Amino acid sequence: MRKVLLSTAALLLVIMILVGGRAQQVNADVPGGICPDNLQQDGLSSPGNPFSEQIFLPFQLSPCGPPVVIPFYDQWATSGHNNTAAAAFHHWDAEGEISTSCAKCHSSWGYMDFLGVDGSAAGVVDKAAPIGSTIECAACHNDATLQLTSVTFPSGETVNNLGDESRCMVCHQGRESKVSVDQYIVDKGADADVDAVTAGMSFRNIHYFAAAATQYGTLAKGGYEYDGMAYDLKFQHVPSYDQCIECHDPHTLQVQVNECATCHTAVTTVEDLKDVRMNGSKVDYDGDGNTTEGMYYEIAGLQEKLYAAIQAYATEISGTPIVYDGSSYPYFFIDTNANGQPDPGETNYGNRYNAWTARLLKATYNYQVSVKDPGAFAHNSKYIIQLLHDSIADLNTMLSTPVDLSGAHRNDVAHFAGSTAPFRHWDGDGEVRGSCARCHSSEGIPTYHKEGVTISAPTTNGFMCSTCHANVGGDWARYVFDDATFPSGATATFGAGEDDNLCMQCHQGRESGVSVADAIAGKDVDTVAADLRFINVHYLAAGATLFGSDVTGMYEYAGKSYNGRNIHVAPFDQCTECHGTHGLQVKWDAVGLNCSTCHPVVTSADKLHDIRWATTPDYDGDGNTTEGVAGEIQTMEVALYTAIQAYAVATPGADPIIYSPTSYPYFFKDTDGNGVVDPGEAVYGNRYKTWTPRLLRAAYNFHYVMKDPGGFAHNSKYIVQTLFDTLDDMGVDVSGMTRP
Repeated sequence: MRKVLLSTAALLLVIMILVGGRAQQVNADVPGGICPDNLQQDGLSSPGNPFSEQIFLPFQLSPCGPPVVIPFYDQWATSGHNNTAAAAFHHWDAEGEISTSCAKCHSSWGYMDFLGVDGSAAGVVDKAAPIGSTIECAACHNDATLQLTSVTFPSGETVNNLGDESRCMVCHQGRESKVSVDQYIVDKGADADVDAVTAGMSFRNIHYFAAAATQYGTLAKGGYEYDGMAYDLKFQHVPSYDQCIECHDPHTLQVQVNECATCHTAVTTVEDLKDVRMNGSKVDYDGDGNTTEGMYYEIAGLQEKLYAAIQAYATEISGTPIVYDGSSYPYFFIDTNANGQPDPGETNYGNRYNAWTARLLKATYNYQVSVKDPGAFAHNSKYIIQLLHDSIADLNTMLSTPVDLSGAHRNDVAHFAGSTAPFRHWDGDGEVRGSCARCHSSEGIPTYHKEGVTISAPTTNGFMCSTCHANVGGDWARYVFDDATFPSGATATFGAGEDDNLCMQCHQGRESGVSVADAIAGKDVDTVAADLRFINVHYLAAGATLFGSDVTGMYEYAGKSYNGRNIHVAPFDQCTECHGTHGLQVKWDAVGLNCSTCHPVVTSADKLHDIRWATTPDYDGDGNTTEGVAGEIQTMEVALYTAIQAYAVATPGADPIIYSPTSYPYFFKDTDGNGVVDPGEAVYGNRYKTWTPRLLRAAYNFHYVMKDPGGFAHNSKYIVQTLFDTLDDMGVDVSGMTRP
């Protein structure tokens, strides 16, 4: 006899299930006293009831008392967890028991065995489970689940610090992963040639409703993640709606649609959820030109493209046409008549697909991952989009006519690109350090607004609505700042309480001309100083450029005057008047007034670089007075880089220097002196070290201009002034140039 030891509360729920959920009579004087007549009547204690030998009652049965109604019974009784007719609970009827590999999620007894409720080791199902149960109250309500705080996924990755949602995640995690698919390919010897058909290979199926694997993204590695690519972490929804049981009723399992409508006002039914698309999703993922459709349809568009790529690859490379039927195991079959459709007679096990290559297996696995979580668009749409996009791109490398991805996007714009370096740089540390958290974590701005400082924060998957909006779901009010304090110590403002002061809390850089001046103070300008290092303004310091000399973003040479804030015409004089608030794109084609109103040359976003006034001087001295101001600046940038390299070669004690805009810390020793960045040179260990003050301030200004690609629009005169003075300081003949 196997005994299951349950708490009194859990036992009451168990008995409720076993006797059909009716109100049972409980003696008021004896806690937990159950009417024995009812137990006998309902068959609980009969020899034919398999549960009668498996429950140890931790109290004495007593005479009948007043009835007690078990909470949430009616909700649970009609849920998928109690669908007594479902194959999920009857697949093993012929065997008479549920195998250890399936029992955890297809019977209450297997689930409790996995948790160790029956006294066995936790984390494994060590005995086949009897048939006849569904997922009953005792499965989730017992002493073990009360202590459950971590869940391990099939990849071997463990998520810790969980709450009650962990009970759901034990099962809703799938059965395969990136790790297991890779291992299967290696075991089959298919890794040497990923496009060779390998005998004995079969489809790898993630299984059904792997919602937790979807939600936790690369933390769980449920999808097949291609080597060298970065993927989104857990999808962070707004607080109080970020766990399974906060969006799904824990007993009916239904999505609590009425709660969704708080923010998604158009949602009145579950079907309406497919149309949801928030301002953190501003790009066209599937390339169909529609950026307003719900994320469900973006995924559907990519699924269609991936299926086309799968079929094309199977025909061209594997040599055997393939079709998919999501309702027939094992899902992928030989397309015997090559018509591209799963016809009657094709979708049977005997016709299962058998011409697998490793590349095809990865792509079909991801296709199944996306299909078998019907709520993937809500659980973590961007992770699924990345899996689908990468699968198509990988198959495309072998197709004679690749599937068109030219209009499709894998990642979102900067604030919401959770898989990119600005949010993934600290994954190895486990948290975003305090000096970076204000702008690289979802909680940075709220913390800074409240406390006036930033502290270390958990790594995040990009910004959230609550990063900038203090009242999510209400009037969407933003956090209010009256001004911004820049690295130079100067403050600037668009006006007290103006929204765009919020943008400048981050878009101001991390260093300034003052930082450089302080570092080189008291040093001979042309003597290498061992204690100097490169000073990095950081990225996209647009606010510092816009306010120019008012905040001293660039290094300004003594005795020179520089342009302050660039005053553009109203109403295009603040960040969000020119840039989309969420998409960040320049609103060159806004309805009504837009860039082309004053600048007819602007007929597309890239034409912004051609803007110049008829009165604009030939700043760079190249004789071209029709090129855009951006072109004038670019010529001066090139001239400055040439001067930097020439100076380094000519200065005693200094090493030849090279620059890489994508590799920190950007300036490196040119080991072979050829003037270009060669493999192995742009690495931290080869960072440039032989700085003189003159070289450092020139490199700082050069890098500053490179890291604000919109500088020509933000404050072109300030940029040109500093470049002119830097070139002059570096010994370049600027007599043909014009300083504003």
